[in-house]
Amino acid sequence: MLKAIQAQENKEEALKKAEAASIKLKDMKFHKASEIVSEGISETTNYMNFPSEHWTRLRTNNPLERIMKEIRRRTRVIGSFPDENSAFMLVTARLRYIAHTKWGNKKVS
Repeated sequence: MLKAIQAQENKEEALKKAEAASIKLKDMKFHKASEIVSEGISETTNYMNFPSEHWTRLRTNNPLERIMKEIRRRTRVIGSFPDENSAFMLVTARLRYIAHTKWGNKKVS
């Protein structure tokens, strides 16, 4: 039911599908679930305000998790830093590198 909402072609269709899902949940006596779907649908479809080719990257937090994993990996190799500034410089350098790639894909635009 929830996957069907996210699979819609545009935000208006997703909102209609969410409303139908909410009604169906109410009919099945899942009032709390219906309320949660109704209240959260505008938040979970915010990514649909952007062009559809960006949706896959916007609706998940996988890119952020990948960045954090990469920073952890880099800092573990070094072990201990002489001071706070050196750790900050390493993290900043990594973030700048990622920022200059297309969506962090390592495909330079």
